[in-house]
Amino acid sequence: MNKFEIIEAVAKSADISKADAGRALEGTVTAIKDSLKKGGMVTLVGFGTFYVGKRAARSGRNPRTGATIKIKAARVPKFRAGKALKDAVN
Repeated sequence: MNKFEIIEAVAKSADISKADAGRALEGTVTAIKDSLKKGGMVTLVGFGTFYVGKRAARSGRNPRTGATIKIKAARVPKFRAGKALKDAVN
């Protein structure tokens, strides 16, 4: 399912226009991004939790040359599915 299909599904289930559903989806995604940028967590009960994880610095290899390179530490977005979502999938 892509973004356009999500917008169509939201518009149909909420009985709103596709434009309104698109703005609502954009607002939701922006709110989640802003919270994660600040290091916070976003919990949607029954769906899951978005949070920021830390990836340590490490060394890797350039696949083209085989030379060893240093990979910087990074903050990465992560998602942990909630129980209701896991139950719905299984």
